Amino acid sequence: MSDNEASNPRPTDIRLHGKSRVLELVFDDGYTCNLTCEYLRVHSPSAEVQGHGPGQEVLQIGKESVGIDALEPVGNYALKIRFDDGHDTGLFTWPYLYALGKRYEYNWQAYLQRLKEAGHSHTALT
Repeated sequence: MSDNEASNPRPTDIRLHGKSRVLELVFDDGYTCNLTCEYLRVHSPSAEVQGHGPGQEVLQIGKESVGIDALEPVGNYALKIRFDDGHDTGLFTWPYLYALGKRYEYNWQAYLQRLKEAGHSHTALT
C-alpha cells in the first residue's frame, strides 16, 4: 500500500439500515462509523447546502425524518446519495465521508446550535 492510499481510507463495507435511517461505513483502516440520514442530508457537499463559497452555507431545516432512497457508487472515489426528499446532488467522496464520521459529534452539535440560533427547534433539543 502506498503512502497516498494509507492516508486516504476507503470503505470496505457500506450498509444502509433503512429502519433506523443510518448509513454504516467500515473503512480499510479499521475505522467504522454510523451516520444518520439526517446528518448526511444537512451536511451534503452539494452547492445547494454548502453554497458557492465560505459563509454561503444554507441551513437545512426540517430534515429529522429524511431517509435515503438509493446509494450509487461513483467510480472508486465517491458515493452519490439520493434522499427521499428529492435531494440528490453533491458527491460524498471517501475522504469527506471519513471526515464526517470523525467529526460527527462536533458537526452535529454545531448544526443543532445553528438551528437554535435561527429560531428553529429539533427533536433532540426538546
